[in-house]
Amino acid sequence: MSGPGFIHLHVHSAYSLLEGALQLETILKLAKDDSQPALGIADTGNLFGALEFSEKASKKGIQPLVGVELAIDFAAAEERISERGHVAWAGKSSVVLLAQTEAGFANLSRLVSQSYLEGDGSGTARAKLDWLTRDRLDGLVCLSGGPEGAIDMPFAHGQDANAVRRLDRLAELFGDRFYIELQRHGRVQEAAVEPRLIDYAYRKGVPLVATNEPFFKSAKEFEAHDALLAIAGGTVLAQTERRKLNDQYYFKTRAEMAELFSDIPEALDSTVEIARRVSYRPRTRNPILPKFAAAPDLSEADAVAAEAAALRAMAEEGLRARLASPGPAPGKTEQDYWERLEFELGIIQSMKFPGYFLIVADFIRWSKSQGIPVGPGRGSGAGSLVAYATTITDLDPLAYNLLFERFLNPERVSMPDFDIDFCQDRREEVIRYVQQKYGTDQVAQIITFGTLQARAVLRDVGRVLQMPYGQVDRICKLVPANPADPWSIERTLNEVPAFKAMADEDETVADLIAIARNLEGLFRHASTHAAGIIIGDRPLQDLAPLYRDPRSDMPVCQYNMKWSEAAGLVKFDFLGLKTLTTVEYAVEMVNLDGGSLRIEDIPIDDKPTYDLYARGDTFGVFQVEGQGMRRALVDMKPDRFEDIIALVALYRPGPMDNIPLFNDRKHGREEVEYPHPDLSQVLDETYGIIVYQEQVMQIAQLLSGYSLGEADMLRRAMGKKIKSEMDAQRERFRDGAIKHGLKQGQADTIFDLLAKFANYGFNKSHAATYALVSYQTAWLKAHHPHEFLAASMTLDMGNTDKLAEFRSEAKRHNIELVAPCVNTSQVVFSVKDKRILYGLCAVKGVGRQVAEHIVEARGNTPFKDLGDFARRVDPRILSKRTLETLANAGAFDAIVPRREVAFAAIEAVMGMAQSLTDERSVGQGNMFDLGEPETVRLPMGVPDWSTTERADRELSAIGFHLSAHPLDAYADLFEKLRVQRWGDFERAVKDGASAGRLAGTISGRQDRRTRKGTPMMILTLSDQTGSYEVIAFSEQINEFGALLQPGKSVILQVGADERAEGISLRLLSAQAIDGIEDTIERRLTVFAADARALGPINAQLKRGGEGRVNFVVIRDGGAREYEIELPGAYRITAEVAGGIKALDGVTDVRLH
Repeated sequence: MSGPGFIHLHVHSAYSLLEGALQLETILKLAKDDSQPALGIADTGNLFGALEFSEKASKKGIQPLVGVELAIDFAAAEERISERGHVAWAGKSSVVLLAQTEAGFANLSRLVSQSYLEGDGSGTARAKLDWLTRDRLDGLVCLSGGPEGAIDMPFAHGQDANAVRRLDRLAELFGDRFYIELQRHGRVQEAAVEPRLIDYAYRKGVPLVATNEPFFKSAKEFEAHDALLAIAGGTVLAQTERRKLNDQYYFKTRAEMAELFSDIPEALDSTVEIARRVSYRPRTRNPILPKFAAAPDLSEADAVAAEAAALRAMAEEGLRARLASPGPAPGKTEQDYWERLEFELGIIQSMKFPGYFLIVADFIRWSKSQGIPVGPGRGSGAGSLVAYATTITDLDPLAYNLLFERFLNPERVSMPDFDIDFCQDRREEVIRYVQQKYGTDQVAQIITFGTLQARAVLRDVGRVLQMPYGQVDRICKLVPANPADPWSIERTLNEVPAFKAMADEDETVADLIAIARNLEGLFRHASTHAAGIIIGDRPLQDLAPLYRDPRSDMPVCQYNMKWSEAAGLVKFDFLGLKTLTTVEYAVEMVNLDGGSLRIEDIPIDDKPTYDLYARGDTFGVFQVEGQGMRRALVDMKPDRFEDIIALVALYRPGPMDNIPLFNDRKHGREEVEYPHPDLSQVLDETYGIIVYQEQVMQIAQLLSGYSLGEADMLRRAMGKKIKSEMDAQRERFRDGAIKHGLKQGQADTIFDLLAKFANYGFNKSHAATYALVSYQTAWLKAHHPHEFLAASMTLDMGNTDKLAEFRSEAKRHNIELVAPCVNTSQVVFSVKDKRILYGLCAVKGVGRQVAEHIVEARGNTPFKDLGDFARRVDPRILSKRTLETLANAGAFDAIVPRREVAFAAIEAVMGMAQSLTDERSVGQGNMFDLGEPETVRLPMGVPDWSTTERADRELSAIGFHLSAHPLDAYADLFEKLRVQRWGDFERAVKDGASAGRLAGTISGRQDRRTRKGTPMMILTLSDQTGSYEVIAFSEQINEFGALLQPGKSVILQVGADERAEGISLRLLSAQAIDGIEDTIERRLTVFAADARALGPINAQLKRGGEGRVNFVVIRDGGAREYEIELPGAYRITAEVAGGIKALDGVTDVRLH
């Protein structure tokens, strides 16, 4: 074709969520291959990709035409119409709007933003007709929308009058910028409506425009796109009543469109005319920030100078305070600090970022003034002394050789990026403060997009194809699950033979995989960035289109993080860190009795804390509570803060291979070696091993004369592994190293070493700040274990598996965890008399409102009985089910010792409470009743609950066995047999384990059949750390089914798979615990507070076994112990041990 002939104006990219199957790069390649000079994207209801498309198209020499397909709500104008068919078409009201000019794009952005922000909250953009005024539509070209648009749909449903009214209204609003859109995809509706569109156009003088509305690349991809629409609609392909296009909605060439519309050449010419009229494209901008300490009318240079002066004053004042307390770090002088401060302030001003530091310092100082815990730092920002002086961070960067250039590099202009951790419970308060300070219209979140990843898209496509769930599940499980390195379908086909074999052997599976491959990577949904908040200097919809997440009342920038930054919007990360809340609550409990603990003041060289680390006693301690990390700590035996920093950095895939070498060198088992003698000053603290990115930078500076800014560029180049950049850097490093006295071979060897560790090395600033938070939690556990565990449990109240693990941890530390009690428990976990009191709010089904009400009703006077309880509570807040759950949990044990009686009395409690409430509401209130107060009569003859029923009811109410678990007595046996706790095994599976040995007490068994009719069984089991399910199939059922009965305690060998919905366990083998323990020689140690307990103990013991019994009497609160071994041999079982533990005077029993 000689001229353009045709320009696409109505293309849907993947940003038309679950509708468009074309990535922007694919669209641009198709256009480039067809020599198309311009291209229009009009995604459904959004401008998510507007800036990205504009930039990428321009770089390829294609003129971007930025638009949107936007629904217009004509319903208000047509609400009186009741003609047949109105309901079917009323919702179809889209038009295409293209931005002609800068003002037009601003109007388009505001209109789309308003459609979300003032919409119905459904997450769908829909503009009201009365918003469309001429001034708000200036600079916009309008197309009538196509077959599913505002004009075609009423025509198609016989609503010609409404269609004409809409046409007239749009022609009036847009004038000569309104075009009637013709599409020819071979649909009956298009052919039926086209004559009326052409007739109107000729009669009214409205130009026609030919469009192709591509959703996918080529006709052969129609099947995959059809599956995408079915996924979007929650339907299946076999359904007829669903949205469905045809195979002509692909990206057509200019020649194809010229042939298709050869009879209406003016419609083709209009596409070129529109492209010439649409001259504007959105562009990237420099960062835009509010002027924090400068008058709004100042020039940029004057504003930077004013803010630099304000930052200098704040930093100098803050540094003087830091130098007064805690003072300079060992080996550093005050002069070192002032010189570093001057250097940093100069860089910050030259890069025009003083305002950024002032904004961050302001909301952090406000947070601290409100008592909101703020983390000591996060990421590379901890390398800034200015940040430390202005209290943005709380870790001295000079004390740990942290580098400013790792945070803000004068050699590379990019925004600084402070990631700030706040108390999880109060993060929203900080965001509200920022909104109030700068205006709610100047603060927004950032959008993110979930994608169709391999496993998920295979499941989705399998569903719409109506394939058997089990078959699809088996296919999906062949795709390795690795969140850190997600596997694509392509990679799985190439590297997992079983996956490819399934495709080769089954045509249906081959179709599934082919369709899923086409859809993989497309956007599935829009969400919001977990922490990113944008702050602007004007209403943000003047700078970017906005979106509203239905789950939030805060506006969201429609550009993702990368493109919002490109648009000049500056992100601040407000992260919620649970550990900060844990620390705060623990400190509050410690200070309840008049203490004055400040976590910032604890010594960094506390021996009990390092002893705790060294013995691996770090369950619940930030960053180091996993099994693998605990083993590493035991091997390392850290005795200084730098060791904790190093372990936080090393414990990751790749670097963790150096942990044994680090430990051997630390403890003198291996000599410390350096790549070059001069590097001892850089690598001394890590025993000659490169651990940190900052060490890579310092080595380049020391051996090759790089500035630290240049060294950061070297580190980045090494991380990207771009050959041209690496070759240039190698030459630069070699030349500098030779000048330093190294030989070429030496220089190349060290360069290669740096290249390896630049990729493996960790950000030391981040490691140091998180090591500090870890140390604070370890210190609390070492010195205040009761408060630490109570705080930790409070923050995990919704996770019963975690609570079960904390229960085991408390038991291991001989800390009593007291069952929930209406007379002593607080809303959350608390500490009293060195015991942890279970929080009422942590009982299942007891919300915070109920717990707060019970605690408030109790006040300082414990409930005397159930009648007293009924008189003081409000039945409108409590429910029968809630009280029954509390009874099952033992919360009424203090006033009704038998739980079964308390449970049976709940209906009477509710009745009395309701009766009293009714009396009060009518003003009776028994004012003159001088007799005995009404009470709840306890029911008589209530059968006792069996031990099993009592335990099961407690399990259902609390989520784990609190008072005792049937497996408690087997701890030593499990250790000998290397049986894992469920909580530990669950984490191991997430780290890649696929099999293990578990113990459990069976609480439920479901016998079912597979699709093929063979037996299967679903077992529900529990141990001290939580409950889990195991599936058994026919082979295992035949062999082990007899012992897999509710109430039995067993040891299982299981296989494990991690799925999106959780961990799936399958039974491999099973053994009865009793059968195992009979084969092992046992020793029972019984602890008692009184020697008189020996008589009842003897009565419980059974002679004739091979076990031994030790009897220990504890006196004076544990200050003295007396131990004897009972003569003879006994048959020792867990049941015997449990019976003895229940005797009066016995404080504990242990099986060895």
